[in-house]
Amino acid sequence: MYKLLITLILSAIMGFSIFFTFPIIMAKNLAEKKVRVLSSIAIGILIFLIADVFSDASTILYGNSSNGGYISSPFYDLVFFVSLAVGFFVIFIAEGNGKRQSSKLRLSFFIALGIGFQNLTEGMVFGADNISIGLVGITLVILVGFILQNITEGFPIASPFLGEKKKNGKAILGLLFIGGFPTILGGGIGYFYNSNAFDLVFDGLAIGAMFYVIIPILKHLLKDQDSSMTRIIYLGSFTGFLIGFLVNLI
Repeated sequence: MYKLLITLILSAIMGFSIFFTFPIIMAKNLAEKKVRVLSSIAIGILIFLIADVFSDASTILYGNSSNGGYISSPFYDLVFFVSLAVGFFVIFIAEGNGKRQSSKLRLSFFIALGIGFQNLTEGMVFGADNISIGLVGITLVILVGFILQNITEGFPIASPFLGEKKKNGKAILGLLFIGGFPTILGGGIGYFYNSNAFDLVFDGLAIGAMFYVIIPILKHLLKDQDSSMTRIIYLGSFTGFLIGFLVNLI
């Protein structure tokens, strides 16, 4: 019981570290250029998260050492493919039926949902590692790495609101909660149960959801921009990817 409590507390610290970005998100009178730079960095972070989640999934899909690590399991392929399609097309259909006036809130919600799925799998990894090897060594490294990564995830979630002078703080807090709370849920699940197929389900959902929301953010950023601002957006996106990469090295 004590070990479960510690797992849940540390999972909460991991998940709710996403709220560290809230003061920056709520800053008033951000210049348009700064808004676009932060939004482009958010794009880079999302792209990195997709790559990061797929790297986890690929160890399961192509982890059959008897085949040299290159031939995947048809069952795992199917689980991942279906989950990926569900993550993408549920949002595709929901967004297509949505109202224009609620598009920013809906887009943020879908980003938070995708990041929530990703954090659910991170929590499961942490919970499984904590019960199997204890809170030492690699588990502590995972804890610190996930905390730092979660801190960066608030920017993608709130990116649709960055240009607004009057932001709905309660709505943004709720969206950050959607992105961070699944880490706690995953920690509890991973403590009691974990499987490769289970991980692939949420990896696929996360990638499908995050892949979808990148396109409308980019469309908004690149709309009516001169060449110099476009180059800044490109550099910001690349910087966001590097931030995700460097954080993940820890």
